[in-house]
Amino acid sequence: MIDLRLLREDPDRVRASQRARGEDVGLVDALLTADERRRSSSVRFDELRAEQKALGKLIPKAAGDEKAELLKKAGELSAAVKTADAEQDEAADETQRLLRQLGNLVHPEVPVGGEDDFRVLETVGAPRDFAAEGITPKDHLELGELLGAIDTERGAKVSGSRFYYLTGVGALLEFALVNAAMAQATAAGFTPVLTPALVKPKAMEGTGFLGQAAEDVYHLDKDDLYLVGTSEVPLAAYHMDEILDAGELPRRYAGFSSCFRREAGSYGKDTRGIFRVHQFDKVEMFVYTTPEDAEAEHQRLLEWEKQWLTSLELPFRVIDLASGDLGSSATRKFDCEAWIPTQGKYRELTSTSNTTEFQSRRLSIRMREGKKVRPLATLNGTLCAVTRTIVAILENHQQADGSVRVPEVLRPFLGGREVLEPVAPRKTQ
Repeated sequence: MIDLRLLREDPDRVRASQRARGEDVGLVDALLTADERRRSSSVRFDELRAEQKALGKLIPKAAGDEKAELLKKAGELSAAVKTADAEQDEAADETQRLLRQLGNLVHPEVPVGGEDDFRVLETVGAPRDFAAEGITPKDHLELGELLGAIDTERGAKVSGSRFYYLTGVGALLEFALVNAAMAQATAAGFTPVLTPALVKPKAMEGTGFLGQAAEDVYHLDKDDLYLVGTSEVPLAAYHMDEILDAGELPRRYAGFSSCFRREAGSYGKDTRGIFRVHQFDKVEMFVYTTPEDAEAEHQRLLEWEKQWLTSLELPFRVIDLASGDLGSSATRKFDCEAWIPTQGKYRELTSTSNTTEFQSRRLSIRMREGKKVRPLATLNGTLCAVTRTIVAILENHQQADGSVRVPEVLRPFLGGREVLEPVAPRKTQ
């Protein structure tokens, strides 16, 4: 959530941010009113408490009618204090409720608009000209079935639509991708972390995933736990309710986890194969740093993502997402989109967000500089979303006979294998 002082000092900036997001601008005025009520009720409570304490000192010294009158007044003050205390709590709760509905402030350089209003910042590599090679490209599912790597039929049989099995070289390819991604992350100074897949409501709400993204989240009612859609959630909550030494920042973590998403609202989209699924594995970068270094760290995260995709020899582009497509917690977000030959377009493979102090305020994570304690900044960035990366590798590196060339960076993690070869189909009884 944002700083209330900023809201009071520059409400027009917050209104402009809400407008750019396509969100309710009236929320700003409602929050200002609630905040004013909170502050005035707090002042009223303090005044009554001070009067009550002063009266309490007079009663022992009084006698007779004077004491009776003071005791009567004390009773009235006690009731008034209780009422003021309740009003103070109610106003504070209302302020926090409204504040948590407000998205992070949009960065001034973010393009304004919706999903299709992004700005292309850079294009790396060129899509392969299959026609010039005399090849009609196969899609990733056909290739995956030829390689004995992907089985969506049995995934649907066992778990339903948008589930799958990775088998044989498909499973080995996932392990290779995860190990190669972790190798790059640890070489860059990230601490590898295996995170919980289930988290408490405070962790999910604190990272901003129970707002706009709530419909995509799996909730276990009996246990009141949430399945994470990204290890960003447990990584952000890792230092929840803690104060970190500013001299130890940045702290960089590379988390591996399974991710679970309902994919609500995606009916009819990407139904074939494993591009859009309910469960997948991911290596996620997460950083705690000073607010002053957050923008520079955002650029560093983007560079690490570009390094990764370049090492996989994939053509991709970098886009600056528009304001209406940021999600509530990000002030700015960059996506790296790889070219998918059979779709004839670029699709998101990685994403990195600068959430400034938005998550740290909600999760009560602060930094200490000498005697000063204040909120820090958090950032996140996908390094490898496994299933989508497999899609891009299979389609971009396929060969005429259905085999797939292995990018050099992955070969050491696949026993030196240079090519994934088709296998004979297995017979079912």
